[in-house]
Amino acid sequence: MKTISRDAVDFRTGRAVRLISADGKITALEPLAQGPAGLPVLLPPLVDIQVNGYAGVDFQRDDCTAPELERAVEGLAAAACGRCLITFITNRWDGMLARLRHYQALRATSPRLRQRIAGWHLEGPFMSPRPGFHGAHPPEHMQPPSAAHMHELKAVVGDEPTLLTMAPEWPEAPAAIRVARELGFHVWLGHTDGTVAQINAAIEAGAEGYTHLGNGCPPELHRHDNILFRVLDEPRLRASLIPDRIHISPVLFRLMHQVLGPARICYTTDAMAAGGAGPGIFDLAGMKVEVGADGVVRQPGKLNYAGSSLAPLEGIRRAAAMLRTTPLAVWPFFSTQPADFMGLPPALTSGAPADFCLLHESAAGTRIEIHFTGEPVREVVWK
Repeated sequence: MKTISRDAVDFRTGRAVRLISADGKITALEPLAQGPAGLPVLLPPLVDIQVNGYAGVDFQRDDCTAPELERAVEGLAAAACGRCLITFITNRWDGMLARLRHYQALRATSPRLRQRIAGWHLEGPFMSPRPGFHGAHPPEHMQPPSAAHMHELKAVVGDEPTLLTMAPEWPEAPAAIRVARELGFHVWLGHTDGTVAQINAAIEAGAEGYTHLGNGCPPELHRHDNILFRVLDEPRLRASLIPDRIHISPVLFRLMHQVLGPARICYTTDAMAAGGAGPGIFDLAGMKVEVGADGVVRQPGKLNYAGSSLAPLEGIRRAAAMLRTTPLAVWPFFSTQPADFMGLPPALTSGAPADFCLLHESAAGTRIEIHFTGEPVREVVWK
Protein backbone atom coordinates (compact mmCIF):
# COMPACT_ATOMS: atom_id res chain seq x y z
CA MET A 1 0.00 0.00 0.00
CA LYS A 2 1.59 3.27 -1.17
CA THR A 3 1.34 6.05 1.43
CA ILE A 4 1.78 9.73 0.58
CA SER A 5 2.06 12.59 3.08
CA ARG A 6 1.85 16.32 2.36
CA ASP A 7 1.90 19.27 4.78
CA ALA A 8 -0.13 22.36 3.93
CA VAL A 9 -2.42 25.05 5.31
CA ASP A 10 -6.07 23.96 5.17
CA PHE A 11 -7.97 26.63 3.20
CA ARG A 12 -11.04 26.10 5.42
CA THR A 13 -9.37 26.81 8.77
CA GLY A 14 -6.08 28.53 7.99
CA ARG A 15 -4.31 25.93 10.14
CA ALA A 16 -1.42 23.64 9.23
CA VAL A 17 -2.37 20.04 8.55
CA ARG A 18 -0.80 16.84 7.26
CA LEU A 19 -2.75 15.06 4.53
CA ILE A 20 -2.05 11.34 4.44
CA SER A 21 -3.30 9.16 1.61
CA ALA A 22 -2.94 5.55 0.62
CA ASP A 23 -3.93 3.86 -2.63
CA GLY A 24 -5.65 6.97 -3.92
CA LYS A 25 -7.78 7.62 -0.82
CA ILE A 26 -7.36 10.15 1.98
CA THR A 27 -6.75 8.22 5.19
CA ALA A 28 -6.17 11.14 7.56
CA LEU A 29 -6.01 14.91 7.80
CA GLU A 30 -3.97 15.53 10.94
CA PRO A 31 -3.52 18.95 12.57
CA LEU A 32 0.08 20.08 13.02
CA ALA A 33 1.10 21.80 16.23
CA GLN A 34 3.15 24.27 14.25
CA GLY A 35 3.78 24.08 10.55
CA PRO A 36 6.92 25.50 8.97
CA ALA A 37 6.74 28.87 7.27
CA GLY A 38 5.88 28.96 3.61
CA LEU A 39 3.52 26.00 3.50
CA PRO A 40 1.24 25.86 0.45
CA VAL A 41 -2.54 26.13 0.81
CA LEU A 42 -4.48 22.88 0.57
CA LEU A 43 -7.45 23.21 -1.80
CA PRO A 44 -10.19 20.82 -2.95
CA PRO A 45 -10.48 19.88 -6.63
CA LEU A 46 -12.77 21.94 -8.83
CA VAL A 47 -16.34 20.84 -9.57
CA ASP A 48 -18.06 21.76 -12.85
CA ILE A 49 -21.84 21.31 -13.02
CA GLN A 50 -22.16 21.97 -16.77
CA VAL A 51 -19.82 20.22 -19.19
CA ASN A 52 -21.11 19.47 -22.70
CA GLY A 53 -17.82 18.00 -23.88
CA TYR A 54 -14.09 18.40 -23.36
CA ALA A 55 -10.67 17.64 -24.88
CA GLY A 56 -12.15 17.09 -28.34
CA VAL A 57 -14.93 14.78 -27.08
CA ASP A 58 -18.55 15.80 -27.69
CA PHE A 59 -20.89 14.44 -25.01
CA GLN A 60 -23.85 14.92 -27.37
CA ARG A 61 -22.76 11.89 -29.41
CA ASP A 62 -24.50 8.55 -29.04
CA ASP A 63 -21.42 6.62 -30.16
CA CYS A 64 -18.96 8.01 -27.62
CA THR A 65 -16.68 5.28 -26.27
CA ALA A 66 -15.33 4.71 -22.76
CA PRO A 67 -11.72 5.55 -23.80
CA GLU A 68 -12.94 8.84 -25.29
CA LEU A 69 -14.88 9.68 -22.15
CA GLU A 70 -11.84 8.84 -20.03
CA ARG A 71 -9.77 11.18 -22.20
CA ALA A 72 -12.26 13.96 -21.54
CA VAL A 73 -12.33 13.50 -17.77
CA GLU A 74 -8.55 13.23 -17.62
CA GLY A 75 -8.37 16.50 -19.55
CA LEU A 76 -10.62 18.04 -16.92
CA ALA A 77 -8.40 16.58 -14.19
CA ALA A 78 -5.37 18.25 -15.78
CA ALA A 79 -7.34 21.51 -15.36
CA ALA A 80 -7.88 20.75 -11.65
CA CYS A 81 -11.49 19.56 -12.09
CA GLY A 82 -12.13 16.38 -10.12
CA ARG A 83 -15.88 15.99 -10.64
CA CYS A 84 -18.40 17.15 -13.20
CA LEU A 85 -22.00 16.81 -14.29
CA ILE A 86 -22.16 15.48 -17.85
CA THR A 87 -24.55 17.83 -19.64
CA PHE A 88 -26.95 16.89 -22.42
CA ILE A 89 -28.41 19.71 -24.47
CA THR A 90 -31.86 19.90 -26.04
CA ASN A 91 -32.92 17.08 -28.29
CA ARG A 92 -35.93 14.81 -28.59
CA TRP A 93 -36.83 13.69 -25.07
CA ASP A 94 -36.58 9.98 -25.86
CA GLY A 95 -33.24 10.63 -27.53
CA MET A 96 -31.93 12.48 -24.48
CA LEU A 97 -32.93 9.58 -22.20
CA ALA A 98 -31.29 7.08 -24.54
CA ARG A 99 -28.10 9.15 -24.56
CA LEU A 100 -28.17 9.33 -20.78
CA ARG A 101 -28.45 5.52 -20.57
CA HIS A 102 -25.49 5.19 -22.94
CA TYR A 103 -23.27 7.39 -20.79
CA GLN A 104 -24.39 5.60 -17.65
CA ALA A 105 -23.27 2.34 -19.26
CA LEU A 106 -19.90 3.89 -20.16
CA ARG A 107 -19.41 5.16 -16.62
CA ALA A 108 -20.18 1.72 -15.20
CA THR A 109 -17.20 0.25 -17.07
CA SER A 110 -14.56 2.37 -15.36
CA PRO A 111 -13.75 3.25 -11.74
CA ARG A 112 -12.14 6.44 -13.03
CA LEU A 113 -15.33 7.49 -14.78
CA ARG A 114 -17.44 6.63 -11.74
CA GLN A 115 -15.20 8.85 -9.64
CA ARG A 116 -15.04 11.78 -12.05
CA ILE A 117 -18.65 11.85 -13.32
CA ALA A 118 -20.70 12.96 -10.31
CA GLY A 119 -24.06 13.12 -12.08
CA TRP A 120 -26.07 14.55 -14.92
CA HIS A 121 -27.37 17.88 -16.17
CA LEU A 122 -30.22 18.03 -18.67
CA GLU A 123 -30.17 21.48 -20.24
CA GLY A 124 -33.46 21.17 -22.07
CA PRO A 125 -35.77 20.36 -23.73
CA PHE A 126 -38.06 22.30 -21.39
CA MET A 127 -36.70 25.75 -22.26
CA SER A 128 -37.78 28.71 -24.36
CA PRO A 129 -37.95 28.19 -28.15
CA ARG A 130 -37.88 31.95 -28.76
CA PRO A 131 -35.05 33.38 -30.91
CA GLY A 132 -32.17 34.57 -28.77
CA PHE A 133 -33.37 32.70 -25.71
CA HIS A 134 -32.90 29.21 -27.12
CA GLY A 135 -29.26 30.02 -27.91
CA ALA A 136 -27.57 27.16 -29.80
CA HIS A 137 -30.28 24.70 -28.70
CA PRO A 138 -32.60 23.49 -31.51
CA PRO A 139 -35.97 25.20 -30.88
CA GLU A 140 -37.91 22.53 -32.74
CA HIS A 141 -37.23 20.10 -29.88
CA MET A 142 -38.38 22.43 -27.09
CA GLN A 143 -41.51 21.22 -25.31
CA PRO A 144 -43.49 21.82 -22.12
CA PRO A 145 -42.44 19.74 -19.09
CA SER A 146 -44.78 17.32 -17.37
CA ALA A 147 -44.93 15.08 -14.34
CA ALA A 148 -44.66 12.11 -16.71
CA HIS A 149 -41.32 13.41 -18.01
CA MET A 150 -40.02 13.68 -14.46
CA HIS A 151 -41.02 10.11 -13.62
CA GLU A 152 -39.44 8.85 -16.85
CA LEU A 153 -36.20 10.58 -15.91
CA LYS A 154 -36.33 9.17 -12.38
CA ALA A 155 -36.63 5.66 -13.80
CA VAL A 156 -33.33 6.22 -15.62
CA VAL A 157 -31.20 8.08 -13.06
CA GLY A 158 -32.54 6.70 -9.79
CA ASP A 159 -30.77 8.53 -6.97
CA GLU A 160 -27.88 9.86 -9.09
CA PRO A 161 -27.41 13.65 -8.71
CA THR A 162 -29.37 15.29 -11.51
CA LEU A 163 -29.82 18.93 -12.47
CA LEU A 164 -32.59 20.14 -14.80
CA THR A 165 -32.53 23.52 -16.53
CA MET A 166 -36.07 24.66 -17.30
CA ALA A 167 -37.91 27.79 -18.49
CA PRO A 168 -40.68 28.90 -16.13
CA GLU A 169 -42.96 30.41 -18.79
CA TRP A 170 -44.42 27.04 -19.75
CA PRO A 171 -47.85 26.90 -18.01
CA GLU A 172 -46.99 23.34 -16.98
CA ALA A 173 -43.65 24.32 -15.39
CA PRO A 174 -44.67 24.84 -11.74
CA ALA A 175 -46.38 21.45 -11.50
CA ALA A 176 -43.45 19.71 -13.22
CA ILE A 177 -40.92 21.46 -10.97
CA ARG A 178 -42.84 20.39 -7.89
CA VAL A 179 -42.73 16.75 -9.00
CA ALA A 180 -39.06 17.01 -9.96
CA ARG A 181 -38.14 18.28 -6.52
CA GLU A 182 -40.20 15.55 -4.84
CA LEU A 183 -38.22 13.01 -6.88
CA GLY A 184 -34.91 14.50 -5.70
CA PHE A 185 -33.86 16.49 -8.76
CA HIS A 186 -32.35 19.97 -8.65
CA VAL A 187 -34.19 22.44 -10.89
CA TRP A 188 -32.60 25.66 -12.13
CA LEU A 189 -34.11 28.16 -14.52
CA GLY A 190 -32.43 29.15 -17.77
CA HIS A 191 -32.84 29.98 -21.46
CA THR A 192 -35.94 31.91 -20.52
CA ASP A 193 -37.67 35.26 -20.75
CA GLY A 194 -39.94 34.43 -17.84
CA THR A 195 -41.84 37.23 -16.15
CA VAL A 196 -41.46 38.09 -12.48
CA ALA A 197 -44.70 36.24 -11.77
CA GLN A 198 -43.57 33.15 -13.69
CA ILE A 199 -40.19 33.13 -11.97
CA ASN A 200 -41.86 33.49 -8.59
CA ALA A 201 -44.23 30.59 -9.34
CA ALA A 202 -41.25 28.41 -10.30
CA ILE A 203 -39.42 29.27 -7.09
CA GLU A 204 -42.51 28.57 -5.01
CA ALA A 205 -42.63 25.17 -6.72
CA GLY A 206 -39.00 24.45 -5.81
CA ALA A 207 -36.65 26.00 -8.40
CA GLU A 208 -33.32 26.75 -6.71
CA GLY A 209 -31.08 28.54 -9.14
CA TYR A 210 -30.35 29.96 -12.57
CA THR A 211 -28.10 28.33 -15.19
CA HIS A 212 -25.23 30.43 -16.62
CA LEU A 213 -26.77 33.79 -15.76
CA GLY A 214 -26.07 36.38 -18.45
CA ASN A 215 -26.35 33.79 -21.23
CA GLY A 216 -29.17 32.02 -23.03
CA CYS A 217 -30.63 35.40 -23.95
CA PRO A 218 -30.31 37.85 -26.87
CA PRO A 219 -27.28 40.16 -27.00
CA GLU A 220 -29.63 43.16 -26.82
CA LEU A 221 -32.20 43.41 -24.02
CA HIS A 222 -34.75 45.97 -22.88
CA ARG A 223 -32.92 48.51 -20.76
CA HIS A 224 -35.63 48.72 -18.06
CA ASP A 225 -37.02 45.19 -17.85
CA ASN A 226 -35.08 42.09 -18.83
CA ILE A 227 -34.32 38.60 -17.56
CA LEU A 228 -31.02 39.64 -15.93
CA PHE A 229 -32.71 42.26 -13.79
CA ARG A 230 -35.54 39.89 -12.84
CA VAL A 231 -33.14 37.21 -11.67
CA LEU A 232 -30.75 39.57 -9.88
CA ASP A 233 -33.71 41.06 -8.03
CA GLU A 234 -34.77 37.62 -6.76
CA PRO A 235 -32.90 36.76 -3.51
CA ARG A 236 -34.05 33.14 -3.47
CA LEU A 237 -32.11 32.06 -6.58
CA ARG A 238 -28.53 30.87 -6.83
CA ALA A 239 -26.69 31.32 -10.12
CA SER A 240 -23.87 29.76 -12.09
CA LEU A 241 -21.57 32.13 -13.97
CA ILE A 242 -19.13 31.44 -16.81
CA PRO A 243 -15.89 33.23 -15.79
CA ASP A 244 -14.24 33.51 -19.19
CA ARG A 245 -14.49 37.28 -19.83
CA ILE A 246 -16.49 36.38 -22.97
CA HIS A 247 -19.92 35.28 -21.81
CA ILE A 248 -19.94 37.95 -19.08
CA SER A 249 -17.97 41.20 -19.23
CA PRO A 250 -15.69 42.01 -16.27
CA VAL A 251 -17.95 44.91 -15.23
CA LEU A 252 -21.10 42.76 -15.23
CA PHE A 253 -19.20 39.94 -13.52
CA ARG A 254 -18.27 42.26 -10.64
CA LEU A 255 -21.81 43.64 -10.41
CA MET A 256 -23.27 40.14 -10.28
CA HIS A 257 -21.03 39.26 -7.35
CA GLN A 258 -22.06 42.42 -5.53
CA VAL A 259 -25.79 41.81 -6.05
CA LEU A 260 -25.91 38.04 -5.60
CA GLY A 261 -23.43 37.81 -2.73
CA PRO A 262 -20.86 35.03 -2.30
CA ALA A 263 -23.26 32.42 -0.87
CA ARG A 264 -25.34 32.26 -4.06
CA ILE A 265 -22.66 31.92 -6.76
CA CYS A 266 -20.88 29.04 -8.43
CA TYR A 267 -18.81 28.94 -11.58
CA THR A 268 -19.08 26.64 -14.59
CA THR A 269 -17.25 26.38 -17.88
CA ASP A 270 -20.26 25.34 -20.01
CA ALA A 271 -17.46 23.74 -22.04
CA MET A 272 -18.06 21.81 -25.23
CA ALA A 273 -15.64 19.60 -27.14
CA ALA A 274 -13.23 22.53 -27.62
CA GLY A 275 -12.70 22.79 -23.85
CA GLY A 276 -8.96 22.69 -23.24
CA ALA A 277 -8.33 22.00 -26.94
CA GLY A 278 -7.65 25.41 -28.53
CA PRO A 279 -8.96 26.97 -31.78
CA GLY A 280 -10.52 24.86 -34.53
CA ILE A 281 -13.71 23.30 -35.85
CA PHE A 282 -15.57 21.01 -33.44
CA ASP A 283 -18.78 19.00 -33.26
CA LEU A 284 -21.61 19.93 -30.91
CA ALA A 285 -24.78 17.84 -31.08
CA GLY A 286 -24.51 17.35 -34.83
CA MET A 287 -23.57 20.97 -35.52
CA LYS A 288 -20.21 22.31 -36.57
CA VAL A 289 -18.98 25.08 -34.31
CA GLU A 290 -15.90 27.19 -34.69
CA VAL A 291 -13.52 28.31 -31.96
CA GLY A 292 -11.55 31.40 -32.87
CA ALA A 293 -8.17 32.52 -31.60
CA ASP A 294 -10.08 34.58 -29.01
CA GLY A 295 -11.58 31.39 -27.55
CA VAL A 296 -15.16 32.27 -28.55
CA VAL A 297 -17.32 29.33 -29.68
CA ARG A 298 -19.87 30.16 -32.38
CA GLN A 299 -21.85 28.47 -35.08
CA PRO A 300 -20.23 29.67 -38.32
CA GLY A 301 -21.93 32.82 -39.55
CA LYS A 302 -23.88 33.39 -36.34
CA LEU A 303 -23.33 35.78 -33.45
CA ASN A 304 -24.72 33.76 -30.54
CA TYR A 305 -22.31 31.71 -28.43
CA ALA A 306 -22.44 27.90 -28.49
CA GLY A 307 -20.88 26.86 -25.21
CA SER A 308 -17.33 27.70 -24.30
CA SER A 309 -13.76 26.47 -24.72
CA LEU A 310 -12.83 27.45 -21.16
CA ALA A 311 -10.70 25.13 -19.00
CA PRO A 312 -11.80 25.08 -15.34
CA LEU A 313 -8.48 26.22 -13.88
CA GLU A 314 -8.23 29.02 -16.42
CA GLY A 315 -11.67 30.07 -15.19
CA ILE A 316 -10.17 30.55 -11.72
CA ARG A 317 -7.42 32.77 -13.13
CA ARG A 318 -9.83 34.90 -15.15
CA ALA A 319 -12.36 35.21 -12.32
CA ALA A 320 -9.66 36.40 -9.93
CA ALA A 321 -8.46 38.95 -12.49
CA MET A 322 -11.98 40.25 -13.15
CA LEU A 323 -12.71 40.58 -9.43
CA ARG A 324 -9.24 42.05 -8.77
CA THR A 325 -8.55 39.45 -6.11
CA THR A 326 -6.57 36.24 -5.60
CA PRO A 327 -7.15 32.71 -6.93
CA LEU A 328 -7.63 31.58 -3.33
CA ALA A 329 -10.53 34.03 -2.88
CA VAL A 330 -12.50 32.66 -5.83
CA TRP A 331 -11.60 28.97 -5.48
CA PRO A 332 -14.74 28.07 -3.43
CA PHE A 333 -17.00 29.32 -6.23
CA PHE A 334 -15.65 26.53 -8.42
CA SER A 335 -15.24 23.78 -5.82
CA THR A 336 -17.08 23.59 -2.50
CA GLN A 337 -19.97 25.82 -3.60
CA PRO A 338 -21.16 23.82 -6.64
CA ALA A 339 -20.63 20.60 -4.69
CA ASP A 340 -22.84 21.91 -1.90
CA PHE A 341 -25.48 23.16 -4.35
CA MET A 342 -25.72 19.69 -5.92
CA GLY A 343 -25.50 17.76 -2.65
CA LEU A 344 -22.24 16.02 -3.63
CA PRO A 345 -20.03 14.38 -0.99
CA PRO A 346 -17.40 16.79 0.37
CA ALA A 347 -13.77 16.58 -0.70
CA LEU A 348 -10.72 16.60 1.60
CA THR A 349 -12.25 14.18 4.09
CA SER A 350 -11.13 10.77 5.30
CA GLY A 351 -12.18 8.14 2.78
CA ALA A 352 -12.56 10.63 -0.08
CA PRO A 353 -10.40 10.37 -3.20
CA ALA A 354 -6.95 11.84 -2.70
CA ASP A 355 -7.71 14.66 -5.14
CA PHE A 356 -6.36 18.01 -4.04
CA CYS A 357 -4.43 21.08 -5.16
CA LEU A 358 -1.59 22.91 -3.47
CA LEU A 359 -1.42 26.67 -3.97
CA HIS A 360 1.96 28.39 -3.63
CA GLU A 361 1.97 32.18 -3.75
CA SER A 362 5.06 34.35 -3.73
CA ALA A 363 6.43 37.54 -5.22
CA ALA A 364 7.40 35.50 -8.29
CA GLY A 365 3.79 34.51 -8.97
CA THR A 366 1.28 31.74 -8.26
CA ARG A 367 2.10 28.06 -8.60
CA ILE A 368 -0.57 25.37 -8.41
CA GLU A 369 0.20 21.69 -7.97
CA ILE A 370 -2.62 19.40 -9.10
CA HIS A 371 -2.70 16.02 -7.35
CA PHE A 372 -5.27 13.42 -8.31
CA THR A 373 -5.50 10.06 -6.52
CA GLY A 374 -2.54 11.35 -4.57
CA GLU A 375 -0.20 11.56 -7.55
CA PRO A 376 0.90 14.81 -9.20
CA VAL A 377 -0.91 15.38 -12.48
CA ARG A 378 0.29 18.81 -13.48
CA GLU A 379 1.88 22.00 -12.23
CA VAL A 380 0.62 25.40 -13.41
CA VAL A 381 2.50 28.68 -12.94
CA TRP A 382 0.89 32.11 -13.27
CA LYS A 383 3.13 35.15 -13.29
